[in-house]
Amino acid sequence: MAYDEKYRKRAEEYRNEGHTLEETTKVFNISISTLRTWETKYKATGEIKNKPLQRPHKKIDPQVLEVYVENHPDAYLIEIAEVFGCGESAVRKALQRQGIARKKDQTV
Repeated sequence: MAYDEKYRKRAEEYRNEGHTLEETTKVFNISISTLRTWETKYKATGEIKNKPLQRPHKKIDPQVLEVYVENHPDAYLIEIAEVFGCGESAVRKALQRQGIARKKDQTV
């Protein structure tokens, strides 16, 4: 879990008040390497913010899926799953995340 920006700033301020690395790490319960990383980042950029998480799409890119559904409105989930190389449940979940409603009955 990442540390809050305020917590990082306070640790940096505490260190700049003249406290040693060991004192700072004991007070804030962090490792020396973490504190050194924060100091290096602060000196280089002037900020201690966390990088925002950017996770790649595991199986289905939402934009590609949206374009596919627009171009193939009559496609069944199984057909979409074959195109994207995954299972029907993955397609269903991706469509739900996108807010795309599909009511297709394959038994007809």
